[in-house]
Formats: sequence, structure tokens, C-alpha cells
Amino acid sequence: MTVDISEKIFKEVYDINDLLNIMSLLREPGGCPWDREQTHKSIRKNFLEETYEVLEAIDTENMSLLKEELGDVLLQVVFHSEIARGEQNFSFSDVVTDICKKLIVRHPHVFKDVQVSNTEEVLKNWEDIKKQTKGQSSHTETLKDVPKVLPALMRSQKVQKRAAKAGYDFNTVYGVLDKLDEEMDELKQAIEADDFIGYEQELGDLLFTAVNACRFLDVDSEEALTKSTDKFINRFSLVEQMANSRGVILPNEDLALLDSLWEEAKLLEEKDS
Repeated sequence: MTVDISEKIFKEVYDINDLLNIMSLLREPGGCPWDREQTHKSIRKNFLEETYEVLEAIDTENMSLLKEELGDVLLQVVFHSEIARGEQNFSFSDVVTDICKKLIVRHPHVFKDVQVSNTEEVLKNWEDIKKQTKGQSSHTETLKDVPKVLPALMRSQKVQKRAAKAGYDFNTVYGVLDKLDEEMDELKQAIEADDFIGYEQELGDLLFTAVNACRFLDVDSEEALTKSTDKFINRFSLVEQMANSRGVILPNEDLALLDSLWEEAKLLEEKDS
């Protein structure tokens, strides 16, 4: 059996209904064998990869790429919806209906008579309504509601932010820094005791506290670490170039020499910035 494809499938401009129709055709008997075999779990990582590619397009301010990658993310939404429809769980229309209802409910200052004077009040109302609609009666439930599959830095920062709303927070950033020192001391003690479980735990506590410092200073921990990683790569590249130009072969056990090249590269970066 082959899929019945009319000439109407070939257009210059398409809309969401065309995308839904194409996805349905791909999943029908006689459509694409690969598309028909996929499940929610089999294409799970595709959604994550496509989302990160959207972020890359945003970071590089590449609007052409952003348009393409947003299409790939939309395809993932449609793909999962079509799989669910085939299993008689829900449809794309149900997905759209749910998000429209959510937007209306969580914007009472637009669609009802609730008055707000600034963004802070909007966000507070959003969180309060979110707790009500999810039936959350305790602050602990809001912490547990943060998905475990999020990147660890992002998850810990969201958990800390919600805990802070319950009043569990330091008074100043210096309290966080004191906690960092405390965690560092405990890590050193675990290392000196050759306690693997201990220093794994203390490293986690140290990272968690560092993320707390990011939150307190309104810095995104994921972005901060990404920038530091990029900075390391760029500086390492410069060090390697200098080493090659001076006949120094990497890897090299002369740590004093490598440290000297690193500091030289750092000075060159500061000069160019």
C-alpha cells in the first residue's frame, strides 16, 4: 500500500495544517518506515538536541538558522502529538487547547480584572496560579516539581530559587561565600581521609553552593560555566599555538613552562579585550 499524495501537497507556502497532514502521511501504512517505527522514547533525545540547536542560533544571532531550528522543534511537537494520536492518548489540537487555557488562566491581568503594576507582580501571580492549578499545598512540592532531567546546574538553581521564596535563603551574598569556604574545607578533609564517597558528596555540595552564589548575584549558572569553558578553550588554543611556535611539544611535563605560557596567553587576551 502506498500513501495517496495529491498535487496539493506541493506548495510554495505551508501552514500548520499542512505540517500535521505531512506527519500523518509519514506515519500511515505505506509512509516512511522509520517514522512509523518511532516512539516517544526513541525520539526523546532528538527533542533535546533540536532545542540546544535553537539556543545556538539565538546565541550566534543567526536568524536564518533560528528559523530553521524552530521548525525542527515544531516538528518534534507535531511528531510526539501524532504518535499520541495514533495511540488514542491525545492530539495536537489537545496540546494547543491546553497551552491556550494555561496562558489565559495565568494572565488574569490581561484576560480578567486583576490589576498589576510591574513584572514582579506578574511573575508572583504566575507562580501562585501555577501552585493552585497543580494542587501544590507545600513549598516542598514546588521543589520536587523541578524536573530531574534538567541539566544539574539549571535544576539546582531553580530549586534554590523556589526555596528562597519560602524564606530559606542567606541574608547577603557574603553568607553564601562563607558557605563556599566551609564546603571547601570539608572537601579537603574528605580528600585527606581518602574518602571517595565523602569527597564526591562534598564536591556536590561545593557545586551546589557555587550555583547558589550565581542565583544570589542574578547570574545564570549554566551560562556562566559555558562562558568559562569557552574561555578555557580559547586560551588553551593560544597556549598551544605559542608552544608550537617555540618548539614546545604537548603534552609537556614542565608545568612551570606551561603555567608561564598560560599567564602569557591571559595577558594577550586582556590586551586584546
